[in-house]
Amino acid sequence: MIRSILLSAFLMSSATIFSQNLKPVSYQDGSQKLNGLVTSNAGKKLPGVLILPAWKGIDDEAKTAAADLEKQGYIAFIADIYGEGNIPTDNVSAAKTAGFYKKDFAAYQKRISLALEQLKKNGAISDKIAVIGYCFGGTGALESARGKLPVAGVVSIHGGIGKELSRPNEAISTKILVEHPAEDTSVTPEDYNNLVKEMNDGKADWQIITYANSKHTFTNPKSGDYNPVMAKRAWNHTLLFLKEILK
Repeated sequence: MIRSILLSAFLMSSATIFSQNLKPVSYQDGSQKLNGLVTSNAGKKLPGVLILPAWKGIDDEAKTAAADLEKQGYIAFIADIYGEGNIPTDNVSAAKTAGFYKKDFAAYQKRISLALEQLKKNGAISDKIAVIGYCFGGTGALESARGKLPVAGVVSIHGGIGKELSRPNEAISTKILVEHPAEDTSVTPEDYNNLVKEMNDGKADWQIITYANSKHTFTNPKSGDYNPVMAKRAWNHTLLFLKEILK
């Protein structure tokens, strides 16, 4: 157990140091300035992964993922969904801001699309791009598929998987992986069943992996929900999926 904890701490420290090589990229949505981050291999012709961060904006989990993805041979771009001056400082403001984009899914899809363009401008091969997202970003990963954005696949990591029942289920061509913590109280059985129906109605290539003994933010080392065993498995599943669809 001690060796496992020390190894996790070492890997986190190494990834944090490596993530310092991320380069800032400023871009616009109309008059709103957005501030993303791209890995240091930008400019090379490589498969690309867009990372959608959790509800408080760009965080260490997103940066660590970007660092690891660069080591795996991908250009990674971390999207800024909220924009400069709009980054939440606490859970209340995060819930309010994320809630706006969950309700106005078209605005969310637009911000994701703008980030995808930046990923391509930084060298990502246009037909070899995937989206991964955590929590609120996991919702965005699914919205990328629902919005028919030009990506090969999406990974929703402990994301909000529900959508308004008034929205029709449509054809989905994007491959989908959902990494779902078994004890996530933010996802109802109805949400789960509706997602399965949506994927089946859309004739999607989909997979849901459920992680035992895991609460909502089970992949985040800074969360009380962190489950290092299941987090490692989830990341390995992510890498396997990306290898299948992008390489």
